Amino acid sequence: MKKLYPLFLSGVTKSPIWGGTRLPREWNKCAPDGSIVGESWELTVREQEMSTVQNGTLSGITVGELLQSNAETLMGKSTRADGEFPLLIKFIDAADRLSVQVHPDDSYAARVENDRGKTEMWYIVDADENAEIICGLADGIDNVAFCELLQKGELMSALKVQKVHAGETYFIPAGLPHAIGKGILIAEIQQNCDLTYRVYDYDRRGADGSLRQLHIDKACDVIRPFSNNEIDTIRYARGLPASRDAVLADCEYFRVEKLDLHENTHTLHKNDYLRHLLILSGEGTIECDNVSYPFHRGDSILLPASLEDVTLQGNATVLVSTAY
Repeated sequence: MKKLYPLFLSGVTKSPIWGGTRLPREWNKCAPDGSIVGESWELTVREQEMSTVQNGTLSGITVGELLQSNAETLMGKSTRADGEFPLLIKFIDAADRLSVQVHPDDSYAARVENDRGKTEMWYIVDADENAEIICGLADGIDNVAFCELLQKGELMSALKVQKVHAGETYFIPAGLPHAIGKGILIAEIQQNCDLTYRVYDYDRRGADGSLRQLHIDKACDVIRPFSNNEIDTIRYARGLPASRDAVLADCEYFRVEKLDLHENTHTLHKNDYLRHLLILSGEGTIECDNVSYPFHRGDSILLPASLEDVTLQGNATVLVSTAY
């Protein structure tokens, strides 16, 4: 068993029809065939998408292999009873609108799909002027009214549309309908699940010319209204923070903090949980066990649970995600 250290990871890129050129052009997230990039999966442990270590003695080893050989030191208190990896972290660049969709909760997913549910969080990294998202049902709409309006072809009247700006956070619990609009780059932190019920896709056709599959019946099963207070209760299930600008979410599945380093230092004290760093801007260094690791914008860094205190310094904005 080799000693673990801060692990710089490779991303897995995807080229959906709504993807753009911002990730390869500005973030060095390139598709193997040079095509558009809609998603870069920065931390992923899935059968078809697997992050790989890029630095040090473990270079070339996948996180999945580490999970098998070094589970306790890698995961610590983040270890799940089923042995599965808990988090999936992505960049998403929407050059066009994404489909209107919803995700099931753990109970429905286990019963119907033999899978886990999906709760997620969006941090708006960049957004064009007047960019919009869909986030929830319109006031007074429940799932029955939603399904009736959907059948009538009046879906948009059932949904809540709002403008977004860089630096904002949106928490998306399972059951909340949502869609990323055109001209938005987000960082997404979520349960490790790729289960999506697509409700509407603007009648777009895939690469094979066919309309993309919809999942209307299942979506109508799981969609429901949420009040802002209810979303906040789920978002901060582990307790309200002193500052929501610093702690973006602290839910049942993950905690996400935003660090703004301005030529200063911040210490992440040992807490025996797996953590991940996503570098949104700037550059700096990680100091760990008397070794310095330089980082730059776009880097994806896994901090094993066994690490002692880790100190970040530099001039950068960093999302720190903790897996529960």
